[in-house]
Amino acid sequence: MNDFTGNNIKTKATRIPWTPEEIALILNDYIVMLTLELKGEAFNKSAHNKKLQTFLHGRSHKSIEFKHQNISAVFAKHGLPYIIGYRPLVNYQKLLEETIIEKFCLSNTFEEALDIFTDSKIIKEDKAEEAHDYTKVLVDAPNLSETQEAKQTYKKRIPIKKNYIEQEQRNSRLGLLGEEYALNYERWRLQEAGKDSLAERIEWTAQEQGDGAGFDIHSYEYNGTDRFIEVKTTKLGERTPIYFSRNELEFSKQYSSVFYLYRLFNFSTTPNLFIKSGALNQVSRAETVSFIGRF
Repeated sequence: MNDFTGNNIKTKATRIPWTPEEIALILNDYIVMLTLELKGEAFNKSAHNKKLQTFLHGRSHKSIEFKHQNISAVFAKHGLPYIIGYRPLVNYQKLLEETIIEKFCLSNTFEEALDIFTDSKIIKEDKAEEAHDYTKVLVDAPNLSETQEAKQTYKKRIPIKKNYIEQEQRNSRLGLLGEEYALNYERWRLQEAGKDSLAERIEWTAQEQGDGAGFDIHSYEYNGTDRFIEVKTTKLGERTPIYFSRNELEFSKQYSSVFYLYRLFNFSTTPNLFIKSGALNQVSRAETVSFIGRF
């Protein structure tokens, strides 16, 4: 018999649904680790897992790992940062989301860590100027079919005071450093292909013309045709959602054949980048999150 990850279930214990008490224990442990990560402090995931096993009798190391990934999926769904090392794993137990929403309150310590995390001071001044091996920066983009949320009927939301992911993206300094990093990557990409003249023509549009253009960088393909780039930067993991304006969406639709999303993540540690080409509502699952009321 296989579980939803395709792994063979070997023991009866792994088939037993997690109890509210077990969920509370692992959730508390997850918060401790996430708080440390947001503060930039080191911790040992394996040690935490081993300690949890002494309280969660019958839960294996792998089972606990999966549950941590399930928690990441719930956090990501509700606009909260998640532990980078635990990629979101959907099809989670309904009770998990219910418990997080109904019984979980953000502790003062955790909220303080979130505030520190979204503070621009955590980013190094020279992040975009550092010497980087760009051959290792680019990674495959997440497959949308693999990140579909579990079909849950539970529609309530975690009552958080702030949308920390949106707040982070609005951090102008983070955005500026991310754009500069992408600009340097583009110059390197073209220079590596022997297209120095094209590399010299790259325009940092957001800086030279302002934010209203609908994209951040005007670059080029190897044959000299246009490449319009929108850069979205996060210090979180690759599956952290992005926010984009109506202007950016409309521009990406109009120029979908030459429009590229450059998604920088893990930016405060070792930056990685994935690239998607096409309109923003095609390369991501676009959702309406705000409205304007006129009188």
